[in-house]
Amino acid sequence: MSKKDKTSASAEVPFKLPRMGESITEGTIINWLVQPGESFEEGDIIVEVGTDKVDNEVPAPFSGMLKETKYNAKEVVKIGEVIAILQASEGTSKKVLKINQEEEVKPVATQQKTVKVAQKPSPVASSTYQVPANRTNKFYSPLIEKIAREHHISYEELARIPATGKEGRLRKSDVFKYIEEGRPAQFAQPVAEAGYNIPQLNLDKGKGKIVEMDRMRQMIADHMVYSKHTSPHVTAYVEADMTHMVNWRNANKDTFQKKYGEKLTFTPLFVEAVAKAVKDFPMINVSVDGSNIIVKEHINIGMATALPSGNLIVPVVKDADKKDLQTLAKEINELAEKARTNKLKADDTKGSTFTISNVGTFGSLMGTPIINQPEAAILATGIIKKRAEVIEKLEGDTIEIRSMMYLSLSFDHRIVDGYLGGSFLRRIADYFEQFDVDRKF
Repeated sequence: MSKKDKTSASAEVPFKLPRMGESITEGTIINWLVQPGESFEEGDIIVEVGTDKVDNEVPAPFSGMLKETKYNAKEVVKIGEVIAILQASEGTSKKVLKINQEEEVKPVATQQKTVKVAQKPSPVASSTYQVPANRTNKFYSPLIEKIAREHHISYEELARIPATGKEGRLRKSDVFKYIEEGRPAQFAQPVAEAGYNIPQLNLDKGKGKIVEMDRMRQMIADHMVYSKHTSPHVTAYVEADMTHMVNWRNANKDTFQKKYGEKLTFTPLFVEAVAKAVKDFPMINVSVDGSNIIVKEHINIGMATALPSGNLIVPVVKDADKKDLQTLAKEINELAEKARTNKLKADDTKGSTFTISNVGTFGSLMGTPIINQPEAAILATGIIKKRAEVIEKLEGDTIEIRSMMYLSLSFDHRIVDGYLGGSFLRRIADYFEQFDVDRKF
């Protein structure tokens, strides 16, 4: 390499937040592992960044020194934004620097705005404030929700803000304008929406050790509250005779592992059956967008997985309906191992269209799971227990020991009615019960 292709030791390079997965638009700075004034080598981890539920380590693109950081821990940064200034060491290729400076990810046009909060409105202004008539669309983007959380604005208060977006949607500028005006609807009562006022109760929360929620637990809490607020949940139950599936797995799990090098758990068998049922009932594989229903092109099955910390994460099996059993087993085992070792990437948890929660792994008989937004339904599988069951036969009823399991399906009653939800759940149970005991692999 010629001398003209190298930099001097004083070259300063803006370090941008790189792309961390499809559809990711922002990240939260978790921790700077290199401090200003400290040197690093190419490939060293400079900063940890959180996106949704996955933490990412961002490596140095070249050797040098960290001169300045632009954001502190817990601050949210758009993909493509400059988060630090690096000083490249002597001999760093100009081509490497150019790639870093002209990264394909461009900063998001929308930037954060500093809001000067006005004085609290007078009681007269609050009591006379009228809920806008055009606020029939109560879909809120993640950005709107983030701003609302930062300013402690409830969903009820959001619904009172005048909206100027398409089809009555609330825009960022609407929220900032409302905040600048002093939040006049903060204490206003909705017009003809409820027959009573929610009492302000000063509950005794008791005394004890204070444990601060970690970032993931806060995100889970926000997501669960949002889901219950958004979707009217209905839960249906069925009981499935798992005897054929249990016997087949017990007889074949050792051979399967020797042949493919993968453990055969019940999860790939569950995912396989659920994917088939979703194909039979495509209107389960949907999400809501305002007054529209989006029927998904792909069947991506999420699996609620417990982490060592006790938190939950949902890795996703993409296009589950197109994969055979050994491929499903391999992919599911890999995702489970990544979850246990905290090595899941952003793309591993994105794009699910239907979720399974195996509450039976904790010994639970059944559960009433909360929908993983923006999906339309979620399945919970309980513990498999042996019980004496009455078996109807042509020659007469008999009592046999069978392996039984309860299934529960929570669904969004806005778009899934009881017939569809019940039929879909029954179809899953049928696939479990009709498992082919002579199946080869």
